Amino acid sequence: MDISHRDENGITIVTIEGRLDAAQAPAASKAIEKILKGSVSRLLFDLGGLEYLSSGGLRVILGTAKEMKRKEGKIALRALNEYVKEIFEVSGFDSLIPINDTVEDGIQRIS
Repeated sequence: MDISHRDENGITIVTIEGRLDAAQAPAASKAIEKILKGSVSRLLFDLGGLEYLSSGGLRVILGTAKEMKRKEGKIALRALNEYVKEIFEVSGFDSLIPINDTVEDGIQRIS
């Protein structure tokens, strides 16, 4: 798993690549906590390179969504492969966090 981030026009874009499973979840959670410290109010997860998402990884993303809600911020997801998208749809979490096809769509949604 690889996590990186960048800021673009006041939006923090977090890119996760590889596998986000139970073994990786604690490290992912810590990395995202560091990114969210400060004044992050708009967050876009770029998941185009995410190959696998387990329930532990899903909890990391949902925990981040809760934190953004607590901060009265906005969050969106981008570029989920079919497997990852199905996890969000089956769990019903696609109704809680907007899913977008492109970075531009995600940025527009949370701007």
